[in-house]
Amino acid sequence: MSYQLELRHFNYFLAVAEELHFRKAADRLFISQPGLSRQIKQMEEIIGVQLFVRDKRNVRLTNAGEYLKKELDYVFNHIDFTIKQTRLIDAGNEGEIRIGFLGSAMQTVIPELLVETNTKFPKIKFSLEEMSNYLQVEAIEKDELDLGFVRLARVPKGLKMKTVHSDTFSLVLPKDHRLDKHSFKSVDQVSEENFILFSSDYSSLYYDKIMSICEDKGFSPNVSHRSVHAQTIYKLVESGLGVAIVPTSLQHGFDLKVKFLEIPRIKQKAVLSVIWKENNRNPALQQIADLIDL
Repeated sequence: MSYQLELRHFNYFLAVAEELHFRKAADRLFISQPGLSRQIKQMEEIIGVQLFVRDKRNVRLTNAGEYLKKELDYVFNHIDFTIKQTRLIDAGNEGEIRIGFLGSAMQTVIPELLVETNTKFPKIKFSLEEMSNYLQVEAIEKDELDLGFVRLARVPKGLKMKTVHSDTFSLVLPKDHRLDKHSFKSVDQVSEENFILFSSDYSSLYYDKIMSICEDKGFSPNVSHRSVHAQTIYKLVESGLGVAIVPTSLQHGFDLKVKFLEIPRIKQKAVLSVIWKENNRNPALQQIADLIDL
């Protein structure tokens, strides 16, 4: 067969792989459904593998199709980023570093990194996005992020991780709560109250540490609400709906009627780590590697 793979084949494949529906993918691409089916069939014939399993009701990727989609996500993201970097360099900059982070990282590590980078490498730009641990890992694997600031015990193969900050934990209470810094001795003093915690989606490791803080003091907390946002948690505490446990550094930058009491005599620490892709080729990241000891 004399056909050759072209860029359009990859675009068509990704549309179907993302939609898992030929008509929806065809509408998205502004082509006919039969035409799209022919292009995918042609692509499979050129490569010599089946990429989709089709029946009258469902479309799903084969194992080969799953692999191709993952690799093409990386390739296309890298091309988009390379073009953006090229434009920045042409404009006199030294490129961009894309950072994902959990909210608590913005209270400690990230501002220091930005200030130091701006002093030593003023032509490097940053883009910042708050996102969960899972999404940061996924984005770094797809080459959508250069650095992530996470709370994880381990990362997948191909990613590197380094601890950048270790924090204590604090109890968050309504401003008028009976406990204060003089009377607060142990977290079991609020064992009968409702707890408002960060969701395990935010960080399963962090969630487990909070649970272990309570369990070490002889009780399992009654978790009434969960959220991935500190602002939401503090607002619920302010409203008298429960108490919370957060990293101590996360108390800054909020103007709500709550108070923070550091929890004494516990072994748990809120560990923040930076993660990155081992083979990251972003020259801007390589320039600042020494600042965070990558």
